[in-house]
Amino acid sequence: MSSDFEPILMRNVGVAKAADLQVYEARGGYQGIRKALQMSPEELIDEVKKANLRGRGGAGFPAGMKWSFLPKERKVTYLCVNADESEPPTFNNRVLMESDPHQLLEGIMIAGYATRATVAYIYMRGEFTEPFHILQRALNQAYAAGYFGKKILGSDFSMECYIHRGAGAYVCGEETGLIESLEGKRGWPRIKPPFPAVAGLFAKPTVVNNVETLCCLPHIVLRGAAWFTAIGPQGSFGPKLFCVSGPVNRPGCFEESMNITVKDLIYGSKFAQGMIGNKAVKGVFPGGLSMGVLTGDELEMRMDFDSPRKFGLLGLGTAALVVFNEDTDIRDVLLNVTRFYAMESCGQCTQCREGTGWMYKIAQRISLGAGRREDLDILVETTRNMGMMPGLSICGLPDGAAFPIRTLVEKFRAEFEQHIVRQEPGKVERVLRVLN
Repeated sequence: MSSDFEPILMRNVGVAKAADLQVYEARGGYQGIRKALQMSPEELIDEVKKANLRGRGGAGFPAGMKWSFLPKERKVTYLCVNADESEPPTFNNRVLMESDPHQLLEGIMIAGYATRATVAYIYMRGEFTEPFHILQRALNQAYAAGYFGKKILGSDFSMECYIHRGAGAYVCGEETGLIESLEGKRGWPRIKPPFPAVAGLFAKPTVVNNVETLCCLPHIVLRGAAWFTAIGPQGSFGPKLFCVSGPVNRPGCFEESMNITVKDLIYGSKFAQGMIGNKAVKGVFPGGLSMGVLTGDELEMRMDFDSPRKFGLLGLGTAALVVFNEDTDIRDVLLNVTRFYAMESCGQCTQCREGTGWMYKIAQRISLGAGRREDLDILVETTRNMGMMPGLSICGLPDGAAFPIRTLVEKFRAEFEQHIVRQEPGKVERVLRVLN
């Protein structure tokens, strides 16, 4: 953890009237797009590649490389901004949109210029009522000041920007599910290929980037790739926002380099400041639910893109920590996780539709005190037979459902078995008759 780290993405959070254009400009805003317009799109993409800006939405794919997949002879390009933020309990994008909307708009302009996009759509989660009004007001200000529209800042670059509010479906956080919803269709993922870079929104070449990713762009342009790569460990460069929720003394959204550990975020004086009542940490989901769980003995994990895999996790995800303490019944955790994914599966892929439902039913029985040891084996086996990684699904939702359930069972199996051993004799048969 860097003791001298100064906020970059959140530097305007808490500043009076920071969402106003005049305040943003007075604090150096919109200088990044002015500098970007003096570069060629190719030079701009090359600078982002040198910075190795990896997507902050979950997958961590390099943004510059994603942009380079666009066909060279394309006539139309769309930019889709993923502001759905559906991973529970992630709220870093919401903080950026509420507190510093012009930073996002400037990032959109820079990405649009780099990719030759003429239209940007901000796909915002439908429940984000206040952020929508704040961002729409900022967008109106930006249009009035000439930052969007025709011949931006006297250049040959023109770009329109629209905000589209979604309906709150988890699967619309997946880029092709987002595109389907944006086109007015049912929000469920598309079979790939073709990938969005070739045939995305309205069957045209499309780039999809996350809010936090785009907010990094003005700073990379102004300060350079070398500055960006000097922050954080190898391969995990730049500032990062971390959410912390659960029974901690100071829940919230914090900014640091990716050198920080889970323990630092929970106990650091600049961050969550420890557990309420000095309770012990039983476990924590460090990347939102879908990346998997850590035990209280694994808190030294560094919050970068590579370290989570060493602990059996899917990845860094959204870097949103969900902490639970020693008093938490692990059966309740399993029940909540399985219920969420059973409800949010779009139903398009059989192993996801049926698998998430089966696992929820098993978790219900275990929660009701009617579990069996073989149920734990069935849960783990089911998670190994669903997802994109085994090649069985269209999108990554079943992978995201598999890792939290698998890691919960494998890392807390002894506790699950203790509950099963203590169950009332004959209750398994009674509960099965009710549930079936």
